[in-house]
Amino acid sequence: MMVPAVLLLLGALTAVLAPRLLARAQWPEREPVVALWVWQCVVAATLLCLGLSMLLSAAAAWQAVRGRLFAVAPHGVVDAYALGAAGGRWATATAVALAFGGLWTGAMLTREVLRARARRRARGAELLLRAPLLPGEEPGASRLVVLEGPRPEAWWQPGAAPQLVVTTAALGRLKGSQLDAVLAHEQGHVAARHDWLLHCSRALSRGFPQVPVFAAFEAEMHRLVELAADDVASRRYGRLTIALALVGLNEDRGAFGPCPAPQTHVSLRVRRLLSAAPRLSAGRRLRLTALATLVPAVPLLVTFVPGLSALA
Repeated sequence: MMVPAVLLLLGALTAVLAPRLLARAQWPEREPVVALWVWQCVVAATLLCLGLSMLLSAAAAWQAVRGRLFAVAPHGVVDAYALGAAGGRWATATAVALAFGGLWTGAMLTREVLRARARRRARGAELLLRAPLLPGEEPGASRLVVLEGPRPEAWWQPGAAPQLVVTTAALGRLKGSQLDAVLAHEQGHVAARHDWLLHCSRALSRGFPQVPVFAAFEAEMHRLVELAADDVASRRYGRLTIALALVGLNEDRGAFGPCPAPQTHVSLRVRRLLSAAPRLSAGRRLRLTALATLVPAVPLLVTFVPGLSALA
């Protein structure tokens, strides 16, 4: 039963080596959208390795699963995988363990989605309490809600009619088109559905905290989605505008002091915007995207090669 074992080994190597290789790369900060796609492909390849290994291990362990999985396969394909001869306890234990991991992943994702909905409802109720609707005003009629507040804050309130919420202190800090740049930044998050990336990465990281690729996936998603949204705003209003907006919203939080640990990513984002590093060439972006797209194809190739060889 070589194919399930090879898939497990390939998944383990991807989970360990991919975060290290991507951590050494210098281009993700210049192309965060491409980096987001690369990370998604790496995680998809890891999950695909585990899922395919689970199916083949279950087929090796139980004749009923094997019959359904290879029901339409021509004669000789099952023999090419040598599943029957190498079943036994190892195949059963592998299939059960991977199936439990799949169920646990689904449970973690469901929990994360439910918690996100609960947080959204709580923030929506708090927003209505702090900024009640005027007589005749429809919910979500305005894209911008201003709240009284001593701290400069701005956030995007999701929902059927998403709204940008800013405090009066933020309005006092944001000059000229800086407020428009913040709005464009938040709209960039919404348009790219960054919330789903964050939910999935958080679910995988908390469900499997010992797996390096999932922990790195969550950390990089939080960083890269902000860089990608910064680029959306900078293309419309300029890098300096969004950089000044970030400074105005975070300078009272110790983000730019000698020890900016709580908000280190903010200072790095500002430096990145001000440095204005050139983008990669279109050809290199295309090559990176194509190469990342091929990564999930590797476990598929490993899985289907024995069957295709039997048909040749």
